[in-house]
Amino acid sequence: METIIHSLKTRFDAFVWDADLRDLSGLSKFSIRTLRLLYVVIRDLLGGELNLRAMSLVYTTLLAVVPLLAVSFSVLKAFGVHNQIAPILRDFLAPLGPKGLELADNVVGFVENVQVGVLGAVGMTLLIYTVISLMHKIEAALNFVWHIEGLRSFARRVGNFLSVILIGPLLVFSALGITASVMSTTVVQEILKIELFGSLMLGTSKLVPYVLVWIAFTFIYVFVPNTRVRLVAAAAGGLVAGVLWQTTGWGFAAFIASSARYAAVYSSFAILILLLIWIYLNWLVLLIGAQIAFFVQNPHFLSRKPVRLTLSNRLKERLALSIMYLVGYNHCHDHPPWTLNRLADRLDLPSEPVQGLLTLLGAEGYLEQTADDPPGYLPARSIEKIELRELLASVRRAGESRFVNEERIASPDQVNDVAVQIDEAVLGALASATVKDLIPERAGPEPAEEARAGQGATIG
Repeated sequence: METIIHSLKTRFDAFVWDADLRDLSGLSKFSIRTLRLLYVVIRDLLGGELNLRAMSLVYTTLLAVVPLLAVSFSVLKAFGVHNQIAPILRDFLAPLGPKGLELADNVVGFVENVQVGVLGAVGMTLLIYTVISLMHKIEAALNFVWHIEGLRSFARRVGNFLSVILIGPLLVFSALGITASVMSTTVVQEILKIELFGSLMLGTSKLVPYVLVWIAFTFIYVFVPNTRVRLVAAAAGGLVAGVLWQTTGWGFAAFIASSARYAAVYSSFAILILLLIWIYLNWLVLLIGAQIAFFVQNPHFLSRKPVRLTLSNRLKERLALSIMYLVGYNHCHDHPPWTLNRLADRLDLPSEPVQGLLTLLGAEGYLEQTADDPPGYLPARSIEKIELRELLASVRRAGESRFVNEERIASPDQVNDVAVQIDEAVLGALASATVKDLIPERAGPEPAEEARAGQGATIG
């Protein structure tokens, strides 16, 4: 049996990974790419990181669900559409069975009894902080999927999240209300009496919940990660996540209906255990959809083994010089500041290593961010005073600490002599050259245009 399984695995690997997609077209290319995508998603899921992220989101959700609904409820109540919260919450908890519907009513009762006006400044601050902490966890989880290290600034995070929390539900419920009003008009009712249009409208209405779920996942994948996500990739991830979400709901509901053992073992705690599992599955579906979106946008990550974006010391130095050149060029010639995504596109690299170098250069005092959204990057001081040897020395010693550094290594004298010779060679080659010396006096084509023409120093 082991021999048969090994043989099948070998044939599968050869079929999926040995094919060159450049030689394929049409259905064959799509099938191979889909199999690769399925393989890497399952591999990453079995790796355990996504499970840990989903579990941490379950805990934060339990803390934030009532404050989150309370904030949205207070806004929706002002517009008279607050009664829509209960049906949506019941639909979400419907796979838990009758106890789920009872739990939904209890949560709505808690929300209605929350007196936001009597909480005071401290209570209101804690309530909003709990909601923002949930959004922070969601962004961190999606940034992990997208290989992004940095989070948005606190001010941007608060502004973006509050707009989603306050304005998002209002727009959704307003759209549903407008749709219901239009559907109840005399003209539309007369049209629906026509058999063809009536059947078409009935079939379309059954698809509306699925489309809304798809749009919701797509919206999350576009706006929550701290990077630029293309709409096509987000829509692909949203479609898969939507299908998984509906399928998981049906399966979970069937499991609840066919099993009475949980109630016998856990008694009244059974609904709590099932609620935790259901919330975990929902977050896991969200993260799997994000993985799909990531791989659709970055097909070069579809490899048999996980891609480790670790730069060698040589590439770190080259990348640091390239970033300082590009930032200095645009600053000197009054071009718009470079953003993370533009730099990654220009250098033909994923954003993760570029962001790592940007963070390093910022911490060492070479770059600073603008207040734009997304932020641009400017020299932190005059580029005439940023010496190249100083810049390279900062990159070379990055990661050292008082516990691990050059002085603490008991190197033989012969090794120390070689290290001194290397440093002297670098100092002699660069002398007093600065970033300004790299930049031409005349403003030619913008560096991004040079890259498209095959010029400039591209790191690949």
